[in-house]
Amino acid sequence: MYAETLKLIATFAERQPSPVLPSRLDPLFRRLAATTLPIEANQTEDRIWELWMTHPNAAAARVLDRAATDIAARLYDIAETRLATLLRALPDFPEAWNKRATLYYLLERDDDFVRDVHRTLQLEPRHFGAICGFAEVCLGRGQRDAALFAFRAALRINPHLTEVQKTVADLDCGSFGTAH
Repeated sequence: MYAETLKLIATFAERQPSPVLPSRLDPLFRRLAATTLPIEANQTEDRIWELWMTHPNAAAARVLDRAATDIAARLYDIAETRLATLLRALPDFPEAWNKRATLYYLLERDDDFVRDVHRTLQLEPRHFGAICGFAEVCLGRGQRDAALFAFRAALRINPHLTEVQKTVADLDCGSFGTAH
């Protein structure tokens, strides 16, 4: 699943997002890539996340929000149950897959995480958060080249990810994980 997910990341620019996603995302991604103003980048990124959390079914968006609250409160079993139920009802909801992937990341269930990130990226190829999470898991597994590739892809979508920029710079100069 790791290699297949890397292929999805490699082709993100060629693939279309799920029609369930609001078309208002398209100009936001263009603005995010083009702006040089940090405040505009932050506001645009926040708006993208808000739209990812929405769904044409308002009840589904409320369930997703409750699951995110459960994750923040470390009520992982409840969050997993909510997300599993939501995904059975709406398997085309990219952010529901991403939230469950986040839960699996926190639980260090890497294979489950990658499976859900894969589905997230099938539905929303521009999901820089999912791509960064995938890169982190690759890095944790010692897959430096895969991690670097994924981090760079995330930066092509959102060049304002300062921590990712630093990580890429460290990986490029070979100092990642060493004392400075």
